[in-house]
Amino acid sequence: MFAEPSLTHRREDGLDVPLLLWRFPEPLLAVSSAVLGGGTGPREWLINASVAMSYARPDPDAHLASLAAGLGLTGPGIGLLTGVDVADVVATRDDNVQVHATVGLGAPIQAASPDSGFDHRPAGSVSAESGFDHRPGTVNIVVWVPERLSGGALVNAVATATEAKAQALAELGLAATGTATDAVCVLCPLGGPPAAYGGPRSRWGAPLARAVHRAVLIGGEANLATGRSWSDRVTRHP
Repeated sequence: MFAEPSLTHRREDGLDVPLLLWRFPEPLLAVSSAVLGGGTGPREWLINASVAMSYARPDPDAHLASLAAGLGLTGPGIGLLTGVDVADVVATRDDNVQVHATVGLGAPIQAASPDSGFDHRPAGSVSAESGFDHRPGTVNIVVWVPERLSGGALVNAVATATEAKAQALAELGLAATGTATDAVCVLCPLGGPPAAYGGPRSRWGAPLARAVHRAVLIGGEANLATGRSWSDRVTRHP
């Protein structure tokens, strides 16, 4: 069974900033779009850290590596960032597939909108298409599958998770496929015969899709109801 993350904090800019930490008892096989530890291969830990909505560091990978070092983490791992409070993580389970999602929908987009592309507009500008402020907003999805997946199945599982996320956003009433900074991680055992498929009607893809859909729906409803980021909840102290 995939371990639950621990909620911890780091001191940064006068604030106690929350982060979720997974220390894997043994290395796991991962595929990830994370800025730190993205790609495929064995991974030994994962962190998902809250940041202010004004976050604009040009080196998020170095920032995450520094956070990991401060936690005593060594070896290859995965690092994620989000503007929401990671204490609001939503955990779901379906047929031994486990999902943990932090859902921030402050800046939903359609992937293939007419103004898609690298956007140089200043922060705070408004999209004529969506009417939403161009502020950071992130959906981070961490998936555990209890059987080793083949290389193709890992990639397919990422696509399945993304499809399930988009389905949930549509049911939330958003004309959006996600945000510009979403990340997904799929983890499975390193050993054993590999399952060949990860699509939405495969042995593991079907429960994965259901669990991701439910997590994003629950987390999205809560985020849209409050509209609050992690930094909205805290007061800076010297």
